[in-house]
Amino acid sequence: MNRLTDLQQLIEDAVAGLEHPASPSELYEPITYILSVGGKRMRPALLLMACDLFGGDVQKAINPALAIEVFHNFTLVHDDIMDNAPLRRGKMTVHEKWDPNVAILSGDVMLVQAYQFIMQVDDAILRQVIDVFNKTAIGVCEGQQFDMNFERQDSVAVDTYLNMIRLKTAVLLGGALKIGALIGGASTTDADLLCTFGEQLGIAFQLQDDILDVYGDPDKFGKQVGGDIISNKKTFLLIRALELATGEDKDTLDRWLQTTDADPAEKVSAVTAIYDRLNIKQAAEQAMHEFAEKAFNALDKISLPIERKQYLRDFADGLMVREK
Repeated sequence: MNRLTDLQQLIEDAVAGLEHPASPSELYEPITYILSVGGKRMRPALLLMACDLFGGDVQKAINPALAIEVFHNFTLVHDDIMDNAPLRRGKMTVHEKWDPNVAILSGDVMLVQAYQFIMQVDDAILRQVIDVFNKTAIGVCEGQQFDMNFERQDSVAVDTYLNMIRLKTAVLLGGALKIGALIGGASTTDADLLCTFGEQLGIAFQLQDDILDVYGDPDKFGKQVGGDIISNKKTFLLIRALELATGEDKDTLDRWLQTTDADPAEKVSAVTAIYDRLNIKQAAEQAMHEFAEKAFNALDKISLPIERKQYLRDFADGLMVREK
């Protein structure tokens, strides 16, 4: 089994080797730029890992893995326009460095390029792989729309939120693993189980992200702790708190959500105190562990020897114990 770091390096080298036409430069330079500003290459590396898991030729999976990476970055370019975000991975976003029209058009080309790469699979599985890719891509777009809808909604149910993060974040993880499994020669049943593993793990990972945003160590988490509270982002923690809060806690929470000029540190402290009283962190951790368990149950059912699957189990365990 190839180590994840080796597979990530394979993708890094493949991305670095991509060549685009010189003209029109405004169309192609942003593509080279967004693909060069970092990222862990986790999703395409997992596609390669899934192929390797079933004894497939990893070299045959590199172009489809590039499809996942190019598609993922296409969604980031367009998401940044929708969010009016100035930075991505610490660098200027494409629409800021150029302009929104350039970003839209370059993103469109990236989507087409993703299909060019995904087409580079054996004809025997082409239709099946394209079907997985299409469903994955539509799911990601649905998730983004749900996320934007939440900004305008006063209340969101926990189940609705979980479905949103499944679509926006987790289906791409599951889709990458399923495509890699199919390239590696897995049966449809095993490929579906690996997809379920990826989706459930993706949901658990996002719930962990929600928890770390409030309770993480900023030096280890790598983001501003409390950012979700400051922006009133509807995460699992806020949604659950709105469901459970009564009396003074409810009044206080509503007041902080409606205050537009609050001191950030004071707001984070006050809302976190409400979370603590309502045991919100424990509720989020329980949900996270439930989804992680569903992921492991799917992995257990895959018809491969336990030792073949141990690397994926170790990877998932490592993902779920990030520094707090």
